[in-house]
Amino acid sequence: MNKKALSAPYLFWSALFIIVPLCMVFYYGLTDKSGAFTLQNILAIARAEHAKALWQALLLSLGSTVLCLLLAYPLAMILCSMRTRQHSFLVLIFILPMWMNFLLRTFAWLTLLEKTGVVNNVLSFLGLPPLNIINTPSAIVLGMVYNFLPFMVLPIYNTLAKIDQNVIAAARDLGANGVQTFLRITLPLSVPGVISGITMVFVPALTTFVISTILGGSKILLIGNVIEQEFTQTGNWHLGSGLSIVLMMFIILNMVVSAVTDKDGEVNAL
Repeated sequence: MNKKALSAPYLFWSALFIIVPLCMVFYYGLTDKSGAFTLQNILAIARAEHAKALWQALLLSLGSTVLCLLLAYPLAMILCSMRTRQHSFLVLIFILPMWMNFLLRTFAWLTLLEKTGVVNNVLSFLGLPPLNIINTPSAIVLGMVYNFLPFMVLPIYNTLAKIDQNVIAAARDLGANGVQTFLRITLPLSVPGVISGITMVFVPALTTFVISTILGGSKILLIGNVIEQEFTQTGNWHLGSGLSIVLMMFIILNMVVSAVTDKDGEVNAL
């Protein structure tokens, strides 16, 4: 059996579940209810309510991405410094929650953070003031960081693990201290993993609507919530598809930024 025949199921799957849905999105987004070509569905992003939802989504996704990076990089370095058995076990524990359903993990945080939840019950028992974080942007960011942090840790960890320790040792032999070694050796060599992690966190954070619905109590509308409502509640597939095309532009822009970094971590000129 030749290779083309083996790839047939994958090509069929890609066409059925990727290409066809994308074509439908572009068709509905670029037409009105009569089927005539229009750009009004895309230009609707300029409306005050849509622009506000897009801005909030960008702000919260950027914030969660930065937090994930600040948490993931030190954790990845700690994992790389451990012995093989230790860091393999810790990586497994870190990935284990990802085997659980996404909705269940998010609802677990709702149980923890709600006004009568576990966290506030513990604070009340200790005589401390309650934590009013549920239905706020902070709760949404917390949910994003919790759900998407592994997507930042793993690519950074894989990149750091591939760095030749002889290079680190050579830098130390040449008189570089820990900070200089990190800034001139470790950090530049880990840039591909950082860029990959940023992409893997920013894209789902920008498009999410489940986390903001559950932890935001539907009081904070992100662009993902607006698109979801246009499809499921309003039934305006044309407007929902138009807004989805706008969201795709931001995702493609993020992918372009990632593409300018080559495998060696050197930034190429566009």
